[in-house]
Amino acid sequence: MLTSRTFLKRTRAGAVMKVVREHYLREDIACGAAACEQCGQQAGEPRLEAQPSGAASSLCPAPHYLLPDTNVLLHQVDILEDPVITNVIVLQTVLQEVRKRSAPVYKRIRDVISNPEKHFYSFTNEHHRETYIEQEQGETSNDRNDKAIRVAAKWYDEHLKKINNEETIQVILLTNDRNNKEKAVEEGLTAYTCEEYIKSLIANPDLVDRLACVSDEGKEIESGRIIFSEHLPLSKLQQGIKSGIYFQGTFRANRDNYLEATVWVHGDAEENKEIIIQGLKYLNRAVHEDLVAVELLAKDQWVAPSSVVLQDEGQNEVDDENEEEKENTLKSSVNKNMLRPSGRVVGIIKRNWRPFCGMLSKSQIKEARRHLFTPADRRIPRIRIETRQASTLEGQRIIVAIDGWPRNSRYPNGHFVKNLGTAGDKETETEVLLLEHDVPHQPFSQAVLSFLPKMPWSITEEDMKFREDLRYLCVCSVDPPGCTDIDDALHCRELENGNLEVGVHIADVSHFIRPGNALDQESAKRGTTVYLCEKRIDMVPELLSSNLCSLRSNVDRFAFSCIWEMNPNAEILKTRFTKSVINSKASLTYAEAQMRIDSASMKDDITTSLRGLNKLAKILKKRRIDNGALTLSSPEVRFHIDSETHDPIDLQTKELKETNSMVEEFMLLANISVAKKIHEEFSEYALLRKHPAPPPSNYDILVKAAKSKVSFNILE
Repeated sequence: MLTSRTFLKRTRAGAVMKVVREHYLREDIACGAAACEQCGQQAGEPRLEAQPSGAASSLCPAPHYLLPDTNVLLHQVDILEDPVITNVIVLQTVLQEVRKRSAPVYKRIRDVISNPEKHFYSFTNEHHRETYIEQEQGETSNDRNDKAIRVAAKWYDEHLKKINNEETIQVILLTNDRNNKEKAVEEGLTAYTCEEYIKSLIANPDLVDRLACVSDEGKEIESGRIIFSEHLPLSKLQQGIKSGIYFQGTFRANRDNYLEATVWVHGDAEENKEIIIQGLKYLNRAVHEDLVAVELLAKDQWVAPSSVVLQDEGQNEVDDENEEEKENTLKSSVNKNMLRPSGRVVGIIKRNWRPFCGMLSKSQIKEARRHLFTPADRRIPRIRIETRQASTLEGQRIIVAIDGWPRNSRYPNGHFVKNLGTAGDKETETEVLLLEHDVPHQPFSQAVLSFLPKMPWSITEEDMKFREDLRYLCVCSVDPPGCTDIDDALHCRELENGNLEVGVHIADVSHFIRPGNALDQESAKRGTTVYLCEKRIDMVPELLSSNLCSLRSNVDRFAFSCIWEMNPNAEILKTRFTKSVINSKASLTYAEAQMRIDSASMKDDITTSLRGLNKLAKILKKRRIDNGALTLSSPEVRFHIDSETHDPIDLQTKELKETNSMVEEFMLLANISVAKKIHEEFSEYALLRKHPAPPPSNYDILVKAAKSKVSFNILE
């Protein structure tokens, strides 16, 4: 079946154009219920269980499926991810709206739907003949979507009654919208708020702690105690930014002073690049890394960065007088000669909230359910949560998500998400470190692992048709001790004409990872391999990183090779690039390579190659530094690990040898040569990476340290 909509659209040139949009409707879209024979055969493998085995509910003791609306999906995703919640119908209408409003939540929901153990089913109601509805004239998109959700719930309710079961499966509509719930009940649907349903789960009372606390504006007005000014709507903010009344920038909280922040203004204007925000009211509920709109204060209200260290240690709400006293202390301690542009936050353009790690600060009130959560990152404000597990969670590292920040509260409201473990435990603290720095570290999924080559693996004749055979070259790798992911190797040999042939060979990962598949997407998401003192988190699965894409000695491996012809003065005469097959003759550490270079007795091919590389590297480095290159290398440390407990017991600074510099020079040279080739062949796609000037706030710690040192010397 085909429906169409016709409307008129005015083009930029002023012409009126008729637009016809066609919408296809089908009758063969499956409901996804395993017990439905009519739909089940067409759907393939059904998602929803024939007899839902979810948690028992006092509101609905019979078997049931859940059908959440858009706001429930957006705000209660932590609840939906819990193993207890299964057999959920996710409508296409809801998914589309979630995708528009929050990409991270949409990604999480898609991951849950793809998990067969959760039994979530995505129903394309917008293309089903009996569940699609047109938007009526004068009806808002939100009202139309709410109606579409109720129509789909009604269809499911009637459709499931046709199944010849001993006990009919019910459909429960979960909505936190009061009007939507009332209309659903009037239409004969079973509808509850998410809170009502979760509290009805008899065997899972702890799940209540994970409910997102959506702020209620009415309660703010009733309390009569407004701390913060109201945020301006986005339309006014955009107009103000365009006219120059407000400035848009990233809010960066001060790590040492919770009453101070800076906003780095986006744009090309030379003045007012950085604006200081001081005082709780002027901060106006902004959280570190939020994109905010700032109003510049008059010059007589400008302040200087404070040298006072203030931490929010309060357990309860602080009255206005105490807060003003702290702010006066803050302002009286500043240097009047260092006044900088100052402002106040008038609105939030984009929130950058994420789950935060930290610890529960248990309330001193006996049997209290409201407690404060202290994040590990001192730039994040304390968060108020409600939990019945305070005694259990005390002394534990936990994860909490922010739900909202009412105008009448000094702290944002949030909810408990997950218990990571006991504070101080090595595994727990490692987890906190990774989560706080947003390092993906979960095991690779089966979808990712399915794209790995089958073992045993070997190079075929078909592979050799597109590669140059360089296995005859005396190639070797030089890496730190214990390195298993060897991604580069080198060679150097003398040519008949007296010049030198030098090659850098990089492991060809692209042979095993094809663009766009799950393995490629996961690798792009991780971006790099992360090294901790006792382990590493691979960017690609171990089969690739430590085996097939590791240029280990005495095995054939795929590589991408950059080969130069140089004269003895390290001047490049020719450069070529090729896909290749190499066979490394040795996997050396920096110390082993240095020993070969320094040895007077060793004259084998590997040693001769290393000496040639080292000699050329010295010339290349001198030339690079003479041309103005800046060296910004910090000392590296190496951890000594206990063989039984795997705990770090000592560390030492790595001793840099000539071979470290040798490898670095040729990696730089390979990058330069590749960059030149890209610019020559694909100039329209070539990019120059240029670091922006750092904001002055980046130097605050250095300036404070320097001032204290100067003062100390004067006193002496």
